[in-house]
Amino acid sequence: MKKVWKWMSGIWLASLPLFCHGLSFPLPTDGGDVVGNVVEVTARYEDTFSDFARDYDLGYREMLAANPGIDPWLPGAGTRITIPTRFILPPPPRKGLIINLAELRLYYFPPGENRVITHPIGIGREGWETPTGKTRIIQKTRDPVWIPPESIREEYAKKGTELPKVVKPGPDNPLGRFALRLGMPGYLIHGTDKPYGVGMRVSHGCIRLYPEDIEALFPLIGINTPVRIINQPYKAGWLDGTLYLEAHPPLEEEAKRLEGTINLTPVVRVVSSARGDIPVKVDWARIEQVAREQRGIPFVIGKSEKETALITENDIGVK
Repeated sequence: MKKVWKWMSGIWLASLPLFCHGLSFPLPTDGGDVVGNVVEVTARYEDTFSDFARDYDLGYREMLAANPGIDPWLPGAGTRITIPTRFILPPPPRKGLIINLAELRLYYFPPGENRVITHPIGIGREGWETPTGKTRIIQKTRDPVWIPPESIREEYAKKGTELPKVVKPGPDNPLGRFALRLGMPGYLIHGTDKPYGVGMRVSHGCIRLYPEDIEALFPLIGINTPVRIINQPYKAGWLDGTLYLEAHPPLEEEAKRLEGTINLTPVVRVVSSARGDIPVKVDWARIEQVAREQRGIPFVIGKSEKETALITENDIGVK
C-alpha cells in the first residue's frame, strides 16, 4: 500500500477512504445508494493496470473498463489514470455479504455498523460458472487443505500436469490462507496464490480475494452470515437528490447470447425501480450512452425536481 500514500494528495486522501486492506465507506446518512469517489492519479513509466488495481483494491477488468483507449501494460509516464472507487450499492436487502458476479465485486455490511466494506473478486470462468442464489457461511477455515475434485485433476492432466490428491497449507495452496465455506456444496470464498486473477474470471467456480483482503475479512465474518450472489450488470441509485446509473459488461456467456447487441430492457428496469415515485426528469440519451460504454462508473442520469444543477461531466468527479 506504500504506493497509494505516495501518489495521493491531500484531496485524494480525503475523498478515497483507504484503510489497512480494502475499501470501507460510511453508508449515506439519508439512505442514499452511492459511496466513494472517482479519483485520478498520474502514471509513472513502470506502472501497469495490475499495479493500480492491487494498490487501490480494484480488479484488472475494473481498471480496463474505466480507462478505455489506454494501454493497460504501458500506460505511459504522465498519463492520467481513472481510479473507479465510486460505487452504487447493490440492491437491498443490504445485509451480510452480497456478491455481484457481473461487477466482479463483493460487498459486506457489518451488522450494527453504518458502513460497507467492498473488495474485488475473481469468479468462475465459462464452463465453471459461479452460481447465483441465497446461501450462508457454514464454515471458516484457517490454512485450509485443498482436495482437488476429480474433474479438476482430469482437466490438469489433459494439460500435462498431475495434481496431487491433497494440497497441504502453504504458499502454493490455491485456497490461500483463509477460506469461508458456503452452503452451496463445493463453493468457497477464499484467498489465492495467484493474486493477478482477482478481478477476472479464472476460477473453477469459487470466489477469490486478494490475500490481504481475505485476511482482513475473515475475522469479521461469522458462521451463518447471509450471502446473496447476484448477476446484475446495471445498478441505479440516489445520492443527494441526484440519480446515478452504473453499467458493467455482461458476463461472456450472456454477451454471446446477445450477439454483441445491448439489451436496454434491464437498464430501463433498474432505472425505473430506483426512480420509483420520485419526481425526476431523466436523460434517456445519457442512460443509453452509459449502458453502451459500460465503464463501471456511476454517471449522473437525472436530478429530482428539487435539484436545479445541470448534469455535467463534473458530476462523476472526472473530466
